[in-house]
Amino acid sequence: MRNNSKTMYARWPLHLMLLPGLILLAVYHFIPMLGISLAFQSFKPAMGIFGSKWVGWDNFTYMMALPNIYRVIWNTVYIAVLKVIAGLAFPILVALLINEIRIHFVKRSIQTLIYLPHFLSWIILGGIFIDILSPSTGIVNTLIKSLGFEPVFFLGEPKVFPYVLVSTDLWKDFGFSTIVYLAAITSINPNLYEAAVVDGANRWRQIRHITLPGMTPIIVLLATLSLGQILNAGFDQVFNMYNSAVYDTGDIIDTLVYRMGIQQAKYSLATAVGLFKSVVSFILISVSYFLAYRLANYRIF
Repeated sequence: MRNNSKTMYARWPLHLMLLPGLILLAVYHFIPMLGISLAFQSFKPAMGIFGSKWVGWDNFTYMMALPNIYRVIWNTVYIAVLKVIAGLAFPILVALLINEIRIHFVKRSIQTLIYLPHFLSWIILGGIFIDILSPSTGIVNTLIKSLGFEPVFFLGEPKVFPYVLVSTDLWKDFGFSTIVYLAAITSINPNLYEAAVVDGANRWRQIRHITLPGMTPIIVLLATLSLGQILNAGFDQVFNMYNSAVYDTGDIIDTLVYRMGIQQAKYSLATAVGLFKSVVSFILISVSYFLAYRLANYRIF
């Protein structure tokens, strides 16, 4: 115990550096958790959290009786699952292709270019994609019309809109996952490739029997951790690109919470919906970390 005390005292400057982060964590994460009680109240701003009437599970009962709640849940899960699948498969393919480039400068340049969109916010990208996908002046529809086809209202057609969300999200973030997979490839023992060449294996057989098996642990890890994102279809993206014409297929839990809580001032109901999502997400994240530990030997602590 005395040695631990001496160690703590000797490292107090390092622990002090954690203080600003802990304060921010408390202010923006722990203290606001008091607002969870709104889900069990008939909240009135004038009466405050401690003065509003307690109604128990009434908000959750009303939430499950909303005519569009199951459609919103389905939209959220459907869009999120498509994003997870695309976000796993496409970066693997791109990483394999980039790994085959032998010119170092070209390889680095491509990595940088595909990684840059990851740093752009959806406020910026939303406006860009609205212009690009415009049915009248957008460059995509201009190309479609030049080929003799009818223009497509990408952001106003309910059947098309979910796939627009998935493809634009993939364009923005696949570069980050690609870098992770490339790092996994570089950790593979190069002697394995040399032995495969001696045995007469071509590039495809090397990829199939060496590269992909070498990437399997990180693929399994990212796949299992992505389970926690099933109810997170991306509020920033959807909010900046959707409209009332695509509510049937584009409205997700987070945008429903925004409209009820901010626009309609139904604070208790919005909190109930948000708490429902948080509880389910917590369960999924717990399951995903358990699977990551069992399948990929990944642990946080």
